[in-house]
Amino acid sequence: MKSIRAQVLDAEHQAALRPGHDERFSGYGVMGLPFNSGHVLAMRRFPVTSVGPGYTSVWLRRPTGSWTIYADAPPAVSCARYFSAHLKSTVQCAITVTWTGDSTFAVRIGGDVDLTWEARLASTLTTRAMAVALAALPSSVLDNKTVLKTMGAVSGPVLRAGRLGLTGTVPNGQGFRAKPRRMWFVAQSSAALAGKNLGSLKPLRVQTRLGDFWIPQRGIFLIGASSFDSFDPARHLPATAGGTG
Repeated sequence: MKSIRAQVLDAEHQAALRPGHDERFSGYGVMGLPFNSGHVLAMRRFPVTSVGPGYTSVWLRRPTGSWTIYADAPPAVSCARYFSAHLKSTVQCAITVTWTGDSTFAVRIGGDVDLTWEARLASTLTTRAMAVALAALPSSVLDNKTVLKTMGAVSGPVLRAGRLGLTGTVPNGQGFRAKPRRMWFVAQSSAALAGKNLGSLKPLRVQTRLGDFWIPQRGIFLIGASSFDSFDPARHLPATAGGTG
């Protein structure tokens, strides 16, 4: 069986978008990772999207509850397109993601941000069973909102990750559909922000969310796709709402 690193690199180089008229993304990332300091980190790497060039983003929640999204693409064509209404700020900057081993990677943002983040992924009976089940589902099934709602409701307790939302509405008003295909747990991780260690992995006292997207209470790394309603200025907020970029 291929290593986690090899599977992720396959996803990087073979990423493709299904036909459609909505806004589509294909890639991988850490859905959310809470620390005992109250910080939460998340990472997204989308080699291909239907709204612009591929990009990498890092989401940071501070203990105060405020969120910042860092991305190496402008807010209008990255995660802020959907989440900026609930962000304190959006920042465009260089981000590096380096695979340091078969199951380990490091994320780095330099400059004034000065974020270093390392993680080790692990496969378990639960993640392997979930991956087999997800791989067997036709793509059309993962476009069904009822199916995604059921999957989210069932998967949260099974994964011991709190509430999971695979479909719903994001802060800027668009509907979203998350379509996971393969998954692993984050078994170990350490991070420092501006030289300050974020501590050990620990669920938040109260689970946090951005719109209907609930941040898992344990680290989950996914390969898959996501889609959002096409932007409608009459119904959706622009990417810069609630943040500075």
